[in-house]
Amino acid sequence: MNSRTYVPSPMADVTASQDGDRWTIVFIRDLRHPPERVWVALTEPAQLREWAPFLADRDLSAVGDAVLTMVDGETTEDLPASVRRAEPPRVLEYTLGTDVLRWELTATGDGTRLTLRHTVGDPSMAPKVAAGWHICLDVAERLLDGAPIGPIRGRDALNFGWSELDAAYAENLAIPGTG
Repeated sequence: MNSRTYVPSPMADVTASQDGDRWTIVFIRDLRHPPERVWVALTEPAQLREWAPFLADRDLSAVGDAVLTMVDGETTEDLPASVRRAEPPRVLEYTLGTDVLRWELTATGDGTRLTLRHTVGDPSMAPKVAAGWHICLDVAERLLDGAPIGPIRGRDALNFGWSELDAAYAENLAIPGTG
């Protein structure tokens, strides 16, 4: 399989909650791989390059500043980031611009329950973020399976069901102004 034949998996278990003027999207996904393998995919720049919406200027498994470069075709945007928690292979938390991402990995038999908490300031971004992570995590799972299809980022995601996922997550999350 390659990205040309990619079709999104069924909708994930996603919720959102408001905390003041910020919203946190909680995205849960079960993976067939142990936490140690998932951790590497979340932290190592070479692995992130294959599935994430950004490139990392360093390994994210240590606390400290970083630069995460968002990629959209030939367009890139460097965003300041700071790894706030790195507890391999269980918890990774970092900022991405003004957003906060917290990845929690829990062993489940031979696999991992991945819980992503992504906090944003604009509630209209919640379904868009959920749709984006949905596609990225589908791609990450294929990478972990040993059958990488290459990243699907930015406007390219529009060719792979992002708009439909955005609409479905907007309906599912029922955040005012997003449906």
